[in-house]
Order: sequence, then C-alpha cells, then structure tokens
Amino acid sequence: MRAQHTAHPLPAFPVYSCAFVASDQIVVGGGGGAARSGIKNKLRLFNVSQDRQLKMLCEHELEKGEDAPMSIAAHPESRSFACGINSSEQHSEKGDNENCRVFSISDSENALVKEATRGTLPTGALEDYQRVTVLSPDGKLLAVAGERDFSLLAYPSLSPVVQPIQITKGEIYDATFSSSHLVLATSLNLLVYALPEPPLEGGEQTPKKKKGKQKGKGNPSQTSSQTPELRLVETIDIPLVPGAPAQSNVTFRAARFHPSNYNTLYTAVNTVAPRAKKAKMAKTQAYILKWRVSLQGENDSARSIFVERARQAGEGGLTCLDVSPNGKFLAFGSSDYSLGILDSTTLSPLLSILKAHEFPITTVRFSPTSTLLVSGGVDNSIRIVTVPDKFAGQPWTLIILIILALLVAVVAILLQR
Repeated sequence: MRAQHTAHPLPAFPVYSCAFVASDQIVVGGGGGAARSGIKNKLRLFNVSQDRQLKMLCEHELEKGEDAPMSIAAHPESRSFACGINSSEQHSEKGDNENCRVFSISDSENALVKEATRGTLPTGALEDYQRVTVLSPDGKLLAVAGERDFSLLAYPSLSPVVQPIQITKGEIYDATFSSSHLVLATSLNLLVYALPEPPLEGGEQTPKKKKGKQKGKGNPSQTSSQTPELRLVETIDIPLVPGAPAQSNVTFRAARFHPSNYNTLYTAVNTVAPRAKKAKMAKTQAYILKWRVSLQGENDSARSIFVERARQAGEGGLTCLDVSPNGKFLAFGSSDYSLGILDSTTLSPLLSILKAHEFPITTVRFSPTSTLLVSGGVDNSIRIVTVPDKFAGQPWTLIILIILALLVAVVAILLQR
C-alpha cells in the first residue's frame, strides 16, 4: 500500500524541531540559527488535520541574537512545552544563557506565553546548545542536555531535581525515561540511572499555567548542595551490530523506551566502515537495535540488558527517531533524506519515502493518536504522513504466521500417510 503524504513548504523557515501539543496541533521551531543569515528564529503553532492540511495559528518571534529552537518536548495535557533556545551571545558570555524555556499556549488567542527559564549549559560555551529535551512519561521530569552537560529538572518549574552531570567521554545525543530509570545515550555508550524517589521534592506535581515568566539562574555550579546525585546503575558499551561491516566505527544516535512496555528499549546506531583505498568517502549505514531490559534488581546479577533484534535502517546515517504513542511503530529520519516506518515488534519495514526532504531530516514526531507522522528539515519544509490503518494489524507478520501454520499442517498430514 502506497502511503499518503503531503509536503508543506515554509519559506525562509528551516525546521530543527517539532512536537505535538494536542492531537491536532504541533509546535515547530526553526530559523536561521545563531548565524547572521537574515532569517529570523521563531516558534510556530500549526493546526494539523487528519487529511494532512496545515494551518498556522500563531507565531512567536525570538529576540534578536537568540538561537533557533533546536529541541522541543511537549506536554499535550497542559498544552505546554519545553524547548532549547540559546540566549544572545552577549548574554551567554555573561553567564545569563537561559537555554531551557517553558511555554504555555493561551486558549483564547493561541498565543505562546513564556512561563519559566533556566540555564543549564556552562558559562561561555558559545558553541554548545540544548540538543536534548525529553519529558518523562508522567510529565513531571524534564531531561535536558548539551554536548556533555546533562540536567534533570522538575516540570514545569525547571527547578533542579538532582545534581547536574558532565560526561568526560563522547557526546550526549539522546535521553529516554521508563517509570523508574533514565537512559542517557552518548556516542560511546548507554548510561542507565535510577530515578530519585520521591521523583519530585518541592517541584510541582502537575503542569500549571502561571502568569508571567519565572527565571531560574542556571549554571550547574549554582545548584544547591542539598540536591541529591543521580545514581548510575549500569553502563552499556556499544554492542556488536549484526550485519555491520567489520572494523566499523559505531556510535549511538538515539534511544527510546517502548511507551507501555519498559522492558523494551530501541536504539539507533550509525556505523562508518573503514574507507577503501579507491573510495572517496567512507560508507555509512544505520541500524535499529531492539533491547530486552530488566532493571528492577537491587544487585548487578539481577539486572540485564541485551540486544534482542537488529535491523538495517538505511545507507545514510540516522538523524532522528520516534516511537508511536500506541507502541506499534518506529519512525526514523536519515541523512540520505529518506523517511521510514518500522514495525516495533519485528523491526520489519512498513513504509519508506526515499526523498522526503531535500536535506537531511532534523526531526520526526508521531501524533498523540499515532495516525499521523510529521517530519521536518532545513529545506524549509515539513512533511505530513498518514499512517495506514492496515499497519495496526501487522499484516505481513500475520500472513507469515498463517503460511507457517499451513506448512506445519501439511507436513503433519504427509507424515500420517
């Protein structure tokens, strides 16, 4: 079945991030970035219909000198979201980079209202930015990270929950929550942390809209000494990837827990094969790994995490990954401009759009109903894909099972004769 999808050009608006704030509304972040390109950095709120039509509801232009919104995580129940936006270079040099920000959406005017801000990046790190913004399943915790600095904050107040972490090797690319643990995906390994209990002390239990913005002065060094430390319980090195060329350079790129089964974890890895003598460029391939996870034990012997299944996802490097809220599908964007959907159980390919964008895809997101998939890129466009109904039945898996059952029955009859 050919997927139905529609491209929407957004003139002079390179897209870097997006998130659904309601089943039919999506906030998109983009712009020219910190460079003086003349393209303004903005947040835009769109209505997305089931027939893939797009209508802009409002636009929030950022202050002069501020960076583009590079990552977004939304809380649809409260129609609020957190995003990473660097302050101007002048503010960053003074240690006033309010890179983590919370916005709410005014119901009366569909306007974006800034609610809280906090700085989590090191003072003077002008090239760093908030590349990771992830909410916990209950919407009470927010994970944010730059290249090497990670913070766990209460949402929506942005007050620190634990002491910030600075990794010494590799780069941070992603984070994902289960009900009891946090997995930080770096380029070199997976760092598994136990979430603090109780999860929030002094933080707000449910997102509430407040009037006016609230600032949290935000260098990691300013965090209270009474804030507990996040406990590292496991470090998972990059495994042997089945099918990857020998002696490949392998890096983690993304990680996502299954939304309803925390015993299942998905990671994306990119492999770069050694460059052949006659080849101008090294060959890059992407793989999706499905892990079986057990983290509830108090001792090392009771915990386990291992790769259960692997699937090649493309010839180019994978740039972004998402899991549908119903847990049935994985979506990924690639540096070769392709967009794909896999069956989350078997990792079998269900859909592929070979040239979804003109440049590498920067963001992919399923709608809360799992019926739409939105991708964005720096080619000034987003693409809306209708997730076909027949995916829900996993038809190819069912057909294969039926064929196997028939073969077993035929063999049994022949043996009886």
